Amino acid sequence: MTRIGPAWWALALLAMQPAAVYAVTPTTTTQAMRIVAVVNGDVISNADVDNRTRLFALSTGLPLTQDVLDRLKQQITRQVIDEKLRMQEVQRRKIVIPDKAIADAIRDIESRNGLPPSALQQKLSAGGVAFRTLVDQLRTQLGWTQVLKEQLGDQAKVTDAEVADQQRLLAAQVGKPEYRVGEIFIPVEDPAALPDAQRFAETVISELRAGAPFPVVAAQFSQNQTALQGGALGWVQPNQLDSEVARLVAEMPVGAISNPVKVPGGFSIVTLQAKREIGREIGTVLSLRQVFLPFTSALNPQAPTEQQRQALEKARGVSASVRSCEQMEQVAKDNNSPRPADPGEVNLDTVNPPSFRQVLATVPLSRATEPVVTSDGIAVLIVCSREQKNLAQQSKEEIQVRILNERVELLSRQLLANLRRRATIDLRPSGA
Repeated sequence: MTRIGPAWWALALLAMQPAAVYAVTPTTTTQAMRIVAVVNGDVISNADVDNRTRLFALSTGLPLTQDVLDRLKQQITRQVIDEKLRMQEVQRRKIVIPDKAIADAIRDIESRNGLPPSALQQKLSAGGVAFRTLVDQLRTQLGWTQVLKEQLGDQAKVTDAEVADQQRLLAAQVGKPEYRVGEIFIPVEDPAALPDAQRFAETVISELRAGAPFPVVAAQFSQNQTALQGGALGWVQPNQLDSEVARLVAEMPVGAISNPVKVPGGFSIVTLQAKREIGREIGTVLSLRQVFLPFTSALNPQAPTEQQRQALEKARGVSASVRSCEQMEQVAKDNNSPRPADPGEVNLDTVNPPSFRQVLATVPLSRATEPVVTSDGIAVLIVCSREQKNLAQQSKEEIQVRILNERVELLSRQLLANLRRRATIDLRPSGA
């Protein structure tokens, strides 16, 4: 089934951003209680929309003016309406997302980033965002994923025959272009809403080009199920993309952000993350083990705390004493390392910064690195193996995930469109 984990990783980036500086006037109690929309009898208030707008500003880490926030509001209102429709369907099917699942998701965000308990809630509060906004968003994501799992039924299993068909197609296309693409999809269900959606897309693009992280913005605003993976489509061939999107990515430089692209059902914003020839990409793949010692507060290099000094001394001891991957795994376990001891296969070419890439490329096997200090903690790593691989060869699991994601995305759009058609939605743009 569609994985939720990457969405939590994308939202976790939010926790690492500095609080945005808002040029907005405080929302009074009367303004907050104004009704923006009524969806099948459920009220969406101005406070709901304002919190989601501020969450966008905080997640991008950029100061947004009142004018920009006002331009975001109409499209954000439509997004909140869609989330309300999804949650109503979750409730109609009597799917219950336990509070523990939400708490686990939040703890996962914090632990993956070495944050102490409640740090994420404090970060949101400092940015003027009600914590309930993130809780509701996670609950809806988890619930909607369960809806899609129920709806898919037997189609949630990709057969070996279907994988074999895809493998034969890929073999026939060796040497042809393939692109790794990220996408933010902005739906337009009413032609009259086309100008508003385009203005919203242009606002999002301006923030992306100014430095907002694409996975975070996609997790917040894309209406595709790929939002759960930070907008990542993975490696795709031109025939798997809309024709206009395919034409654009063939011309775009890596790292570029497109203008809004009109596609069936709305607009797409795409970024080209990498390109290669099908079946041809030789690279160095590392197997690693690591221990991460988190700081209890952000590091000030000029004035480290006693806890940070102790963490550095411990990391130096690990670096000097560990001589095997098994040892490093045990050290990570003994220290309750919040990051996985085994991060999985790592493509050396994707490691940043380049100085760290050079360390991993040259450190002898089974010898721990010197401590790597970041603002939130210290890591010590050990390289277990280096091998040359054809990175363009897709594994059976990768093909299964891609096929399943395509099914999930199609089903999600169809089901939401049906919910919209059946819904009674009373929009009150000026508040009531």
